Amino acid sequence: MPERLPPLTALRAFDAAARHMSFQDAAAELNVTPAALSFQIKSLEQHLGEALFIRLNRVVELTEAGRALAPGAKDGFETLTAAWRAAKRLQDHRTLNVTAGPAFTAKWLAPRLYEFARAHPDIDLRFTASLRLMDFAREEVDVAIRFGYGDDSGLFSVPLRRDWVTPVMTPALAKQFPTPESLKHAPLMFDTSIDFLDPPCDWPTWFRAVGVDFNPTHGARFSQADHAVDAALAGVGVVLGRRSMVVTSLAEGTLVAPYKIALETKAQFRFLCQKGAEDRPNIKAFRDWVLDELEKTAYVSDALTIIPVEGVPAA
Repeated sequence: MPERLPPLTALRAFDAAARHMSFQDAAAELNVTPAALSFQIKSLEQHLGEALFIRLNRVVELTEAGRALAPGAKDGFETLTAAWRAAKRLQDHRTLNVTAGPAFTAKWLAPRLYEFARAHPDIDLRFTASLRLMDFAREEVDVAIRFGYGDDSGLFSVPLRRDWVTPVMTPALAKQFPTPESLKHAPLMFDTSIDFLDPPCDWPTWFRAVGVDFNPTHGARFSQADHAVDAALAGVGVVLGRRSMVVTSLAEGTLVAPYKIALETKAQFRFLCQKGAEDRPNIKAFRDWVLDELEKTAYVSDALTIIPVEGVPAA
């Protein structure tokens, strides 16, 4: 027979006391009196047949048995809490928790949210702009949009689009630098957020692709792609703009891509959620909307000659 566990309320009291190392603070967290908490812990000790705390004058310490129990109790309640939240989210079709990178959120998602809100007034979107990998099972997240070569095993994954890069600038700067060769004298800027790409999609690679012998190293560097694009919009210089970050500006004409040569990487954005959750009404509505929005600006790529970066000769 499986061993009979003690009452959950007693284990919960122990977990709180072990984390705080204070009966007073644990009681406050659980909204019970210190006497009630002490009673629960005593009942747990009787169930075990051994003390869990050494009770000193104003503090408590864990016994050897208490130290053995504390990590498992903490992990158990965290797992139970996460599972309870996940089960409750299955009933919530009004809220959708989405995580995406800060740059993608700023340059692609945010400018389009009005359209989603208008089409789906019954869904409340909640965004976490972060590059941190989220645990769908333990955290309050329903959808993640991620970029790279990531392993999506165990998740429902829909590839969105591969990214390409091409020099972008204001129309005024484009008049000053009409050819790729003239870019040797332009204020070039560097988006270091894609330095992890292999093969690299950087200035030296792009210049090799267009047949210009130039290996620039000097210029402003930005660790966030949206900051680099903002600088380009302000006329500060020329940046290798990523499709996802500049497609809106290109469509509006605030930025231009005058040289018509773009480098495409195998890295791509993916729409991720837990397997089995992809047909939940709010998740499906958001996925369909993202795919529709991508199609609206697909024509921007038609004006470019897109070269796979793997096909560019190495230096």
